[in-house]
Amino acid sequence: MKEEYDFSESIKNPYAKKLKKPVTIRLEDDVVNYFKSLTEETGIPYQSLINLYLQDCVRTKRKPLLEWVSNV
Repeated sequence: MKEEYDFSESIKNPYAKKLKKPVTIRLEDDVVNYFKSLTEETGIPYQSLINLYLQDCVRTKRKPLLEWVSNV
């Protein structure tokens, strides 16, 4: 093994832009439980399923249905 390596002419990692970004998000229990139940059906971890669903929303430009309930 060399004592020192020269990386001055190395290329940047082409996959670095595709890495997932860790975020903190608050989800209601029923949402988490829904995706966890899908995990049992698919064998895919629930965090990955949530990411896949959100990716699909981005690709199809799906927007959330915002219906606010009046507390009157």
